Amino acid sequence: QVQLAESGGGLVQPGGSLRLSCAASGSFFNSYTMGWYRQAPGKQRELVATIRSDFNTNYADSVKGRFTIYRNNAKNTVYLEMNSLKPEDTAVYYCGRGGIVASVSSWGQGTQVTVSS
Repeated sequence: QVQLAESGGGLVQPGGSLRLSCAASGSFFNSYTMGWYRQAPGKQRELVATIRSDFNTNYADSVKGRFTIYRNNAKNTVYLEMNSLKPEDTAVYYCGRGGIVASVSSWGQGTQVTVSS
């Protein structure tokens, strides 16, 4: 089972930017669909963005045009570049191996992102 470790969260003002990283252990990373997900207090975990092994990407409507997911297979790492952050982006962000939330087979421990002035 692949192990995942997120980093890069923090406190940022509205309109600011952050880059999250997720380092994966093990082999065959380049064959996995990887995703970023988030969970705000009192809400269900939701998909933010996914990237397939062919680098095809998919985004939630709420982040399209602001967030970018990309991967570096040589480093077994997937990234989430977040721009124009809004208070409603505040959540714990998780990295996962898989597509939709129900299909994720491995989760990271999560990293807190807080957007506040």
